Amino acid sequence: MNSATLQIICLRSIPAIDAASLAPFEAKEALFRDEHGFLLYLTREAPCEPTEEQIVRLGVREALLWLNEPPNDQGSFWG
Repeated sequence: MNSATLQIICLRSIPAIDAASLAPFEAKEALFRDEHGFLLYLTREAPCEPTEEQIVRLGVREALLWLNEPPNDQGSFWG
């Protein structure tokens, strides 16, 4: 890979419920690979809250754990 390459590995949506309004919404997670390893991009737009975004650098083991999370554990990287 050259220094400008960013490859998407996986993208998923996670259904959630806003605690304040009880309105449903979806959080999004995307796993990317670059020349240094893996990046996990997290975003959510809850109805009564400002948009929240995070970028987390992951090692190989963490990326594999994220990829293999069962559906009921998805969203665990929101911490």
